[in-house]
Amino acid sequence: MSVVAKNRKAYHDYFIEDEFEAGMVLLGTEIKSIRDGKVQLKEAFISIKDGEAWIKGMHIGLYEQGNRFNHDELRDRKLLLHSHEIEKLQKGQTLQGYTIVPLNIHLSKGRAKLQIALAKGKHLYDKRQTEKERSQKRDIQKAMKGQY
Repeated sequence: MSVVAKNRKAYHDYFIEDEFEAGMVLLGTEIKSIRDGKVQLKEAFISIKDGEAWIKGMHIGLYEQGNRFNHDELRDRKLLLHSHEIEKLQKGQTLQGYTIVPLNIHLSKGRAKLQIALAKGKHLYDKRQTEKERSQKRDIQKAMKGQY
């Protein structure tokens, strides 16, 4: 499994609760661009409509040799999930107030997979606390490294 793109902002802005792996319905030039690493998840989000999951706002760059068969860079793409997973995501989104965010895109056995998660938004003080804990862990690691 090789990670092509990560959404670092998701870990900063949300508490990650439950993770899922989803396939994507892609065009030929899109998968070639993903393999080249021309994909961005920063502004992407997942919505559920009519019992189907869709990713919106994900940018996949144009494939250079695609000529007239190239794809639209920001088009909505369908996600491939089991129906019970979609139901769980929809219940979490509507009843519990969770958000569905993409975490990363990776290649698994030649296919592009999207790691998504049910997430709860962080407040500013939560972000500060997380940053403080990271800083303390870094300081401990530096001190441990200096002892040996």
